[in-house]
Amino acid sequence: MAMLCSVAGQAQQRQEILLQDDWQFSNDGQQWETVSVPHDWAISGPFDKKWDLQRVAIEQNGETEATEKSGRSGSLPWIGEGHYKRKITIPSDFSGHAELLFDGAMSEPTVTVNGKMAGYWAYGYNTFRVDITPYINKGENLLTVDLKNVEESSRWYPGAGIYRPVTLVLTPEQTRIDDWGIRTETTKIHQGKNDAATMKVEVPVINYHPGIQVALSLLDADGTVLKEVAATDTPIHDGKAGTTFAIGEAKLWSPESPYLYKLHATLYSDGRAIDEKTINVGLRTISVSQKGGFQLNGVTRKIKGVCLHHDLGPLGAAINKAALIRQIKTMKEMGCDAIRTSHNMPSQWQMDICDSLGMMVMAESFDMWVYPKCKNGYSRFFKEWADRDIENLVRANRNHPCIVMWSIGNEIPEQGSAEGRRISMHLQDLCHSLDPTRPVTQGLDRAEGALSSGVAQTMDIPGFNYRVHKYEKNISQLWQGFLLGSETASTVSSRGVYKFPVKTDDNSRFSSWAKGYDPNAIKTADGQCSSYDVEYCSWSNLPDDDWRWQDDKPWVIGEFVWTGYDYLGEPSPYDEYWPSRSSYFGICDLAGLPKDRYYLYRSHWQKEQHTIHLLPHWTWPDRKGEVTPVYCYTDYDEAELFVNGKSQGRIKKIEDGNGNNRLDRYRLRWNGVKYEPGEVKVVVYDQDGNVAGTQTMRTAGKAAKIKADVWTQSDGTLKADGNDLAFITVSLADKKGTFVPDATDQLSFEVSGAGTFKAVCNGDATSLEVFTKPTMRLFSGQLVVIVQAAKQKGQLTLAIKDKQRGLTQKVTIPVK
Repeated sequence: MAMLCSVAGQAQQRQEILLQDDWQFSNDGQQWETVSVPHDWAISGPFDKKWDLQRVAIEQNGETEATEKSGRSGSLPWIGEGHYKRKITIPSDFSGHAELLFDGAMSEPTVTVNGKMAGYWAYGYNTFRVDITPYINKGENLLTVDLKNVEESSRWYPGAGIYRPVTLVLTPEQTRIDDWGIRTETTKIHQGKNDAATMKVEVPVINYHPGIQVALSLLDADGTVLKEVAATDTPIHDGKAGTTFAIGEAKLWSPESPYLYKLHATLYSDGRAIDEKTINVGLRTISVSQKGGFQLNGVTRKIKGVCLHHDLGPLGAAINKAALIRQIKTMKEMGCDAIRTSHNMPSQWQMDICDSLGMMVMAESFDMWVYPKCKNGYSRFFKEWADRDIENLVRANRNHPCIVMWSIGNEIPEQGSAEGRRISMHLQDLCHSLDPTRPVTQGLDRAEGALSSGVAQTMDIPGFNYRVHKYEKNISQLWQGFLLGSETASTVSSRGVYKFPVKTDDNSRFSSWAKGYDPNAIKTADGQCSSYDVEYCSWSNLPDDDWRWQDDKPWVIGEFVWTGYDYLGEPSPYDEYWPSRSSYFGICDLAGLPKDRYYLYRSHWQKEQHTIHLLPHWTWPDRKGEVTPVYCYTDYDEAELFVNGKSQGRIKKIEDGNGNNRLDRYRLRWNGVKYEPGEVKVVVYDQDGNVAGTQTMRTAGKAAKIKADVWTQSDGTLKADGNDLAFITVSLADKKGTFVPDATDQLSFEVSGAGTFKAVCNGDATSLEVFTKPTMRLFSGQLVVIVQAAKQKGQLTLAIKDKQRGLTQKVTIPVK
């Protein structure tokens, strides 16, 4: 097959210019600093409870009395105005169309070119385009973007600034390809010895006129042309060029094999090429039904998903490809196959990464409609802007194969009303009109109201948040014959923190609701939650509870766990505790370090690799002789535990159809173990009773050295692009190399060579240390340092110092 040749030499072609560097930023319009975009002006802090201090009753948590919520939106200075400006250069011979593509700006961005207002968008989470053609001059032009964030406009940390990329798109003529108008659909899949598929393609032309022609090509991942239709052979109807490609030996897109083809379109005017566009596409089908449940490419599967907020921990809301790749890869290694972009529109970079790495997506839109959840939230804009926001969400993202469903809302207060049903039908119909290939859902947290109003029955996929004990009653009222756990678990934990005695409700999957669960019972003076994974909030439950329904009921089509990572703001159950300023829900902490719960999910979800994980750590100088339960998270059903060679018993997981033994179906627990220093070893057995693996923990001695483990997206190297990041996990070890889990040493960091220090985070939700200063204490023995590559090749060196112990460690990373 031939390789595609560019037509750039035949005529001036479109330019897509990323406007990254050379921005000027100011909060007051007087003092300016040079920044790069994406940018979050608030992430450097300082943390302070005065920022967006709210006194409210959180209705979603069942509260009826207003109390002070000091860390609800992250306790960072995101309130106020932000101003950006930079110069853009238009070629002297340019006479075509110019537009700016914003992937997101927080918030209410007003765009001005050469002093004239060119555009505005109300919703800080959405992508939008601004036609700047009428306002530009040839040569230098001044672009300004003004932002405004108001208090009590968010239930979590929203970030502040132009936190997603901005692209200048220049096309040589006013007649051009409509990027967002391109539609692809896999219409048929013939699976067998020689898999085949058909893909329907539609490419609209803006300002179409006679003499316009479009050539279409389908390429494989290596750029080889597989199918092509010449410009003279491509039919055009109503300004839309279209064809259907038949692909033999088709490679289907799935989380297990995320193969991407490329669709290339070339626009001709009277035989002269004037525009071209290439996008990634995937061959895959989606269906959901009572008989088949959720099906990808005709194969039934249970969704193993997590919810993700948009912030990237110590990086704030400013999007970064390396950080996104780390997030998605970490989740995939756990066995996760889907994310929910809660509770807002995703970034294009995130969707590109999910396409390439193989992560299905529920693309969400709104956290509120007309009725406000917080005083100045999106409800201010919903009536005027909702349709436009849905249109941009769907049009900008509908060619991403990773997206398998749209979500029109999360825990909307109107869900129990006729108005809620009307809005649900309207938004779902709008999604269908823009994209008939995907189902639509929303997360419902008031099952009785949503069922009585008909909202749940209206949705393509009825999604229910929490309250699994109501699933049976819910399904009896759903004509669809299935339901989705659109938000599940909300188990809370702090990495490496264990509280004694371990208190559990072992004998009933619903004992917490039956007894009237009190979330205050898990609060302690340190503002931390236990990593035994037995604590949760009044509305939520444990992973074990969800899995009984996922595994035993074919009509439950999957789940999205709250959440994959901790995020800034919403520090339940410590909403009223200062200095708590970030969440405890994450399977990984704010630094991206796995909590014990990561391995619980991995033991249940990861089918390609075995899991053996012991907890808690075994360094407890003040607990000699005290009961210290030991848990093992493993996909094996049987294991024996030894403490200093003495057996603590060989036990099996217990599957009780009556719902008793709540924690013993998916965990192995030795609840009577008494602590003694030394060695803890678990031996796991396969179904035939043979030894299948072991794991050992040892009591740590005095810290003697610094350990540093480097993660990059490119096998231990960094790209010399000024953007790539390395994440270095730092810990202390004794002279034998044993991890010191209770270390709290203050460390400092210095970067030299081809890169800079970017941020540091230890995952402690109560820490007020600033992320962007090169010093931080260890929390539960660990922290993560983030360094950024320069644009020049060379070596980046990170020096880690522990002045308390006189320890130093250097890490060198090639920058290529």
